[in-house]
Amino acid sequence: MAGYSFTTLWRVDAPIEDVWDAISESEHWPEWWEGVESVVDLEPGRDDGVGKLQRHVWKSVLPYRVSFDMRVVTVDTGATLVGIANGELAGEGRWSIFREPGATAVRYQWNVRTTRSWMNAVAPVGRPVFAWNHNVVMRQGGEGLARLLGTKLL
Repeated sequence: MAGYSFTTLWRVDAPIEDVWDAISESEHWPEWWEGVESVVDLEPGRDDGVGKLQRHVWKSVLPYRVSFDMRVVTVDTGATLVGIANGELAGEGRWSIFREPGATAVRYQWNVRTTRSWMNAVAPVGRPVFAWNHNVVMRQGGEGLARLLGTKLL
């Protein structure tokens, strides 16, 4: 399996509570995040969200989709959300939301392995293309979040 580690940082002029709500309510991502085809609840988890299991299907510029299940393992309301992915991508995603001077910052750390045989086979030459594709999807997410919150990316 090929491994990847990505860090994305968005900065928006919006209240941290609004940013948290948008990020933590991932079932609504397809409404504002281009590239997210669907997020389907599979198991509800606890009241705080820990244990929640969802199936994500993503599509970007490249002509393929990826599907994986994401289980929430950590919730620190307003600050941190961590999930473990299994499926065509496997690994950990960590959202960190915090105040900076003049902005709310959103950092996403995605440490993941591909499990599809064709992705692993082309990884030695495809790695830069996969990284570019990831960056496109994340840029679309930041732009969508800013639109949703009536602001812009800083």
